[in-house]
Amino acid sequence: RQIVLDLLKRSGCSGTARILDIGSGQGDLALDLQQAFPKAELAGVELSGAGVAEAMRKIPGAYFLQRDLLDPAGEPGPLGSWAQHAVCAEVLEHLDDPALFLEHAARYLAPGCTLVVTVPGGPQSEFDRHIGHRQHFTPQMLRTLLERSGFVVERATTAGFPFFNLYRMAVILCGKRLITDVRSGSTAGSSGLARVVMGAFRPLFALNIVGSSLGWQTIAAARWPGNTKL
Repeated sequence: RQIVLDLLKRSGCSGTARILDIGSGQGDLALDLQQAFPKAELAGVELSGAGVAEAMRKIPGAYFLQRDLLDPAGEPGPLGSWAQHAVCAEVLEHLDDPALFLEHAARYLAPGCTLVVTVPGGPQSEFDRHIGHRQHFTPQMLRTLLERSGFVVERATTAGFPFFNLYRMAVILCGKRLITDVRSGSTAGSSGLARVVMGAFRPLFALNIVGSSLGWQTIAAARWPGNTKL
């Protein structure tokens, strides 16, 4: 999330900007966006009705819209061509057709809007597949996807080396046990250990290197030039 905030600030996001969270979930990232840009207008688009309700509870001043961005019939309503800055964090890896998703998401973006994207890179673990990861991305894969979707890519690189990589290695090693714990709802064993490990790694993530070719997190910043056909 700190990388997302940094990329938004580099793109000139400040003051009363209009920021859209694409795939806003339960509003956790939007809450960070509100804290970083307290005067900005915030909105989110999310598939889950329960997620939209929870996000609205957390951030009453923001506008959240329930939409399926894989449905060509879905209309952006009051958010059409609205966003000056947008974020799509940890979403595209779950989709069989991320290009279609981006095509429909572009309906919400004003010409010149900067889009910040984060997706996992590196190898997929059994746990990744269990939670719905269809693919992981290299910077070139993400660049190609964005360019084919009509975006002008300004930066595509990696982050996460070395500490996020080490954390992901731990997830890979514990993959089957994590899946078992999630299915059983266990609060002990490896699920408890995962929380301890995450707590230990969290402060180290701030020391990760952005731009190293070894990082297992893939990030991009792209600009939407506008398209009269959308």
